[in-house]
Amino acid sequence: MTKPLIALDADGVLLDFNRAYGSAWQRAFGAHPRERDPMAYWPMDRWDVERLDDVGRDHFRAHFDELFWSTLHPEPGALDACHRLVNAGFDLVCVSALDSEFEAARLRNLQDHGFPIQRVIATGNAEGPRSPKADAIARLRPTAFVDDYLPYLRGLPPQVHTALVLRAPHGSPNTGEDMRLAHSTHQDLAAFATAWLAR
Repeated sequence: MTKPLIALDADGVLLDFNRAYGSAWQRAFGAHPRERDPMAYWPMDRWDVERLDDVGRDHFRAHFDELFWSTLHPEPGALDACHRLVNAGFDLVCVSALDSEFEAARLRNLQDHGFPIQRVIATGNAEGPRSPKADAIARLRPTAFVDDYLPYLRGLPPQVHTALVLRAPHGSPNTGEDMRLAHSTHQDLAAFATAWLAR
């Protein structure tokens, strides 16, 4: 008998992209930036970093490489939350708006930390009126999908429970009319797991 499936975003839900952004800046420019606002949603607002020109951006983006995507730290409480969900009888899959070339690095990163996740689906991150994850979610037909970026709930099948992780509130895109797309909101994955398992 197939276990019910829960689909999970990676950055901001399972893994701490904002923290890793500071480390990538250090690799690119030689010094770790000072933290400016720990409650900022976007990493360029969290860290005291300069706005880069095209050359600087290209140099920085080159450091979002195999090493970067395979060495992110877990979000607090995320690993325990995943084990609680699996122990309760759910299978987990990671659906990430990541370039497909880094899919294996993302899976390795999760498994190195002990996440009970056997599959990563990288969807790319093209912006548009419909989530780049919508097709993957439609194919997977999970019971629930958890993400921290409200626009990625657009166009998902209505029968999938959409759970939005709110996390850092300063400058968050998780506001406005699209909030109706979220069936539930939670501070983090641990809070989602607690609420879901109490249903």
